[in-house]
Amino acid sequence: MKRNTIIGAVLAIGVVGIGFAFWMMWRPEIATVSEPRHAGRETLESGRRIVEAGDCAVCHTRPGGAYMAGGLLLVTPFGTLFTTNITPDPETGIGQWSLDAFERAMREGIARDGHFLYPAFPYVHYRKMSGADIADAYAFLMSVDPVKYTAPENHMVFPMNFRPLVSFWNLLFLHGDPLEPLPNRSAQWNRGRYLVEGTGHCSSCHSPLNLIGGEKSSELFNGGVVDGWTAPALRAMTEAQQPWNETQLVAYLKGEVAEGHGAAAGPMLPVSLSIAQLPAQDTHAIAQYILDLKKTSSDATSPPCTSGAKPSARTLPGASLFEGACASCHGSAAPMRVIESRPALASTSAVMADSPRNLIQTILQGIPMSASASSHYMPDFAHSLDDAHVAALAEYLRNESCATRPWTDLDKTIKSIRAQEQQP
Repeated sequence: MKRNTIIGAVLAIGVVGIGFAFWMMWRPEIATVSEPRHAGRETLESGRRIVEAGDCAVCHTRPGGAYMAGGLLLVTPFGTLFTTNITPDPETGIGQWSLDAFERAMREGIARDGHFLYPAFPYVHYRKMSGADIADAYAFLMSVDPVKYTAPENHMVFPMNFRPLVSFWNLLFLHGDPLEPLPNRSAQWNRGRYLVEGTGHCSSCHSPLNLIGGEKSSELFNGGVVDGWTAPALRAMTEAQQPWNETQLVAYLKGEVAEGHGAAAGPMLPVSLSIAQLPAQDTHAIAQYILDLKKTSSDATSPPCTSGAKPSARTLPGASLFEGACASCHGSAAPMRVIESRPALASTSAVMADSPRNLIQTILQGIPMSASASSHYMPDFAHSLDDAHVAALAEYLRNESCATRPWTDLDKTIKSIRAQEQQP
């Protein structure tokens, strides 16, 4: 009798568990629409700004590809993904999606047909957006040129290649409602919070991730790593060794050279080109909110910067490399410093950072030419400088700066970055 009771209890628990798992992993399909409603000019302009703020084109437009047609390769710890086509093509895009289907995808990470989207799509942040903003973004995307294009197949490792398991990831990390303004803060600060935490999903890159790809809630905005680049911490930027102010951060966000810090490069460059399309008040709101982010208890305090290079810097091997490869644009007497605002490298954020990764990436990759009038070009040196040259140049620039700690892992970091660039 006792044995039968135990077996019955185990079976009951099993049935409940299976039922719960099925409930977690199944979502219904939402009916198609034959033709989305046409929106007015004001709605489309609002939607365009929201889509720019959300950096949609950064991920959904592959190099050389059509606008919003997808196909960009994303490399994750769990395999490789290709971004989807979000043009209104009815067969390969979202042309048959209703607003309800689009909003469910934005808030819950569920496609129109009911399959789970991978959280590389930042729906955990988009769910904080208002219903009106999501509707305007939908209207704009439905107005772009439809493109018939299907992205290559994803290659995710087991068990993440089984999409329904994302439901359990969502159980851990998908929470919260649309952001409401805090009554004790200014309208501009609240606008910045909405753009940074919601539409702009800044913490997706600027926070460390745990083993299953979720943001560490206790370390939000404490910095992360994206595509081999360091996404710097956004907390306490006004208290850094080389402090930021609102004017500098606004310039940086718009893809311009920020005096004393440099210009956006790597994964941040296309983001800055999107932000440059936003109204000025939005850019200032983003900067104001970021500059108000306080340190967490685990943040180390950096000593203030003191002017002047270390006496030994000019005797380092990298000094002659700097004169030959860099001084014509970045030297103290270089005309380009005045004509095109080329920064003094020793004070830039890449040189002042705890990790040499961003400086090395910039030396190797440069900053490509873009269509933005405010952007800046820098040639790449990946083929003209070997590892020893890059290490010597980085060591020299670090010694020229007011950073107190030398970089000790230059050779290893350079080899790691070069190896990553050679991967398909």
